[in-house]
Amino acid sequence: MNPCPVYEKKSGTVFLFFICVRTHVTEWQQIKSGRNAARLSYVSSQDGGRTWSQLTDLTDQVIGEDLKNWATFAVGPGHGLQTSGGRLVIPAYTYYIHKRCFGHSLRCWTKPHCFIFYSDDLGQTWVQGQLLKNLRTTECQVAEVSSQGRPQVLYCSARSPDKNRAEAFSVDHGDRFEEYFLCKELCEPPHGCQGSVVSFIPPLQSLGLDQTKHTGESTHLLGLRFASASVENSTSWLVFSHPTNRCKRKNLGIYLNTSPLDKGCWKSPWTLYEGPCGYSDLAVCDEGRPLLFGCLFECGVSRECEEIAFQLFTGAELLRNVAEECPCAPSSSEERPL
Repeated sequence: MNPCPVYEKKSGTVFLFFICVRTHVTEWQQIKSGRNAARLSYVSSQDGGRTWSQLTDLTDQVIGEDLKNWATFAVGPGHGLQTSGGRLVIPAYTYYIHKRCFGHSLRCWTKPHCFIFYSDDLGQTWVQGQLLKNLRTTECQVAEVSSQGRPQVLYCSARSPDKNRAEAFSVDHGDRFEEYFLCKELCEPPHGCQGSVVSFIPPLQSLGLDQTKHTGESTHLLGLRFASASVENSTSWLVFSHPTNRCKRKNLGIYLNTSPLDKGCWKSPWTLYEGPCGYSDLAVCDEGRPLLFGCLFECGVSRECEEIAFQLFTGAELLRNVAEECPCAPSSSEERPL
């Protein structure tokens, strides 16, 4: 369950993480009883997925004694990340038992929190990061945000039962997420839904943005008002996919954020698919030009998971379809929170 691959560039190895759960044991049964039935597992491939290794169970080695306080846990789903420094990152979440009574878990004190598993030795050994305990968060994905002259920041987007998407930032490559909040621009349908996020450095010419004119401290690019500092400092941009309807899982939207380290900078979404939709996963095709994105997603006519579809779109298509004005365009002198 919950497949979450990550590609290690140096060795050319794909690690496919997932959880194994005993037959007929549901997530709700684990949360209700406080007894975890999930195992942290992976297989790997060194030939692009043609053949795979035997299963490796990391549960005891990586989680160990912490498992006694976990009602259950899972990874992803979607994709992991290799940072610019080489760290392999697998997003994850657990239902953590904050309190027990006479040895039994209390459901009202069992809350979901996201975190990451990571490896700094090309996948030979794995470590568990710290839980983001200040927000209720489940399924999540991460992206690395870069800005010239600043340390790399790991951005986490997580599913939340609190009506809006949760966002968190880490300056230590994911061991701890210290800045966090609910994002009012990114709504959740009832009970929430998984979403996907990727980052990229905008290559202006391949986006069709080589024609620019300056007005004050801002730059007008294809009718979009961005901070000139973001372009000049090669700040990463974020792309996010998620159902846009607050009432049901419907109308898959593609969101753009041109200033990820500032609050409130998600632009109104471009609807990639109209109708019932569910989980999705984004990828940046970083070889060749023009800049190309891929989106794999659940969709249907009457139900959200009737089929799985895949659609490619270019960076220029994305910019043409997002809203006219960016809601947040700080000047080059404005301080960022991280």
